[in-house]
Amino acid sequence: MATIFAANESTVLLNGEAVEGVDSIEYRFQQARQSIYALGSAERVGMASGAQHVQGRLRVVSSSPALNGLTGEEPFQITAQFRQGDTSMTVSFDDCHLSEKSFDMGASGYGTTLYEFTAARVREEEG
Repeated sequence: MATIFAANESTVLLNGEAVEGVDSIEYRFQQARQSIYALGSAERVGMASGAQHVQGRLRVVSSSPALNGLTGEEPFQITAQFRQGDTSMTVSFDDCHLSEKSFDMGASGYGTTLYEFTAARVREEEG
């Protein structure tokens, strides 16, 4: 059975302080992989792992003064605490750097700011 988390029970923290107005958070983890083959064989016999890359996006209603105050050179930590009743998972992004910021507002809606960041690592802990 799938684990379901509720947005209204979950929180996002920037350096331990709650970020207000979070609309969404998403991230992508990539790791370079290289297949290893035995001489004279077309069948893979092993796998070599290489560089890792973590990229995240945090969308906030209107804007976040704490995130706006970050410079591209200042490392920070983002922690997402996902919850649904007694079920929880914490996702931590370490040694983050802001890479891009954009603002969008439609004629019939409200403004949102998209903060894009990279991280040295992502850690997922259930419970």
